[in-house]
Amino acid sequence: KKDVNINFIKYSFLDMASKPSIPKGTRDFAPIEMARRNYIFNTIKDVFALYGFQQIETPAMENLSTLMGKYGEEGDKLLFKILNSGDFLSGVEQAELEGRNSVKLTSKISEKGLRYDLTVPFARFVVMNRDKLSFPFKRFQIQPVWRADRPQKGRYREFYQCDVDVVGSNSLLNEVELMQIVDEVYRRLGINVCIKINNRKILTGIAEMIGEADKIVDITVAIDKLDKIGLDKVNEELAEKGISAEAIAKLQPVILLKGSNEEKLQTIKTVLASSEIGLKGVAEVEEILEFVNLLGVKTEVELDLTLARGLNYYTGAIFEVKAKDVQIGSITGGGRYDNLTGVFGVDGLSGVGISFGADRIYDVLNQLELYPSDLMQATKVLFAVFGNEELKFAIECAKEMRAAGIPVEVYPEPVKMKKQMSYANDKNIPFVAIVGENEMNEGKLTLKNMTTGEQSLVTPEELLAAIKA
Repeated sequence: KKDVNINFIKYSFLDMASKPSIPKGTRDFAPIEMARRNYIFNTIKDVFALYGFQQIETPAMENLSTLMGKYGEEGDKLLFKILNSGDFLSGVEQAELEGRNSVKLTSKISEKGLRYDLTVPFARFVVMNRDKLSFPFKRFQIQPVWRADRPQKGRYREFYQCDVDVVGSNSLLNEVELMQIVDEVYRRLGINVCIKINNRKILTGIAEMIGEADKIVDITVAIDKLDKIGLDKVNEELAEKGISAEAIAKLQPVILLKGSNEEKLQTIKTVLASSEIGLKGVAEVEEILEFVNLLGVKTEVELDLTLARGLNYYTGAIFEVKAKDVQIGSITGGGRYDNLTGVFGVDGLSGVGISFGADRIYDVLNQLELYPSDLMQATKVLFAVFGNEELKFAIECAKEMRAAGIPVEVYPEPVKMKKQMSYANDKNIPFVAIVGENEMNEGKLTLKNMTTGEQSLVTPEELLAAIKA
């Protein structure tokens, strides 16, 4: 008995060791999941096209020199670095290894990294291709990005972004159109959302007002976490960054400001009366909201002065979109970036863009069960056969239907009819064309409606007409 138990344990561990897995924070997607994701992507693409945006793609990996320093200190820590090919330690001295300085070592053993977002690669693309582009350049991009973050609900290490950007124009009409796009996408998907808006110029003005202008990055990074960690923790982080207790006290009324958008704007105007840049940010928000009201955007738009979008490259309007009926982080976000292409040597190209978080949208639609009922009905007809001769007849019929643009399948072997019907049910195929010897001899098929159970004897031509109808 002891030997049997030992063998059982041994083989159990062997089985566990050989079982494949995927990295934490990544996911496989089965056919039903892919159908749902493509529904999201296609909906977003269709709306992007309505506003004249064109699609591009960039490589999964970028030079680290392109990525580093664009996302702030915290963002740099979340970059996935790729080891150099071959003997990546060949240029590293033993003393450097023993020093265990990871930042210094990384610069010697890794030259590339997986993209963190699609905006910085887009800026690099614009700079490299500026002589071939017409400005303003309107592009969209739907590709995966990677972040070395701690996986949790709604947060993944590999996820898709659906970005839409305009570069080469300072007009606030671009911000307004992006809000219209958000309104239309979520209307089509059936998700009830709120668009939160702020302006980095307002935040800069607030930093001036509390006497901490040089700490703008620390302030924005901290208050951007308000929803996640709460006010007390935000204040603790501000103090840890060297912001004075007096400045933190002055910041509280701004962070906790309530009321309508108009009331908030009037209050913040008074607070920022001596800040030129702060008042410029207020004026920009007012103009955007005026256009939004004029165009009748139905989605709720809320001025949120705690919204900071912790990325350093934002300089103007910033946006986040929250789902109202599901507890999850922002599902869309973005803003204006005036200086992004400047870090690549091209000044004067202002841009604005937003990113739809496809994976979070996917989770929201799953929780709310908002997908179309016929999402998986790709195959319209399954040909079920009783024998090899019937199989030949079915193949000819299928060829004609495919030529007419109708997706069909032929069950590849004459197994029991119950198994073939189960296959049709599992794949949600609405019709089964049954080919038996008697039907084939008459040049006909039995067409079964899998929803109603009704059956009728039809010719191949009648089958084609029925499915088209």
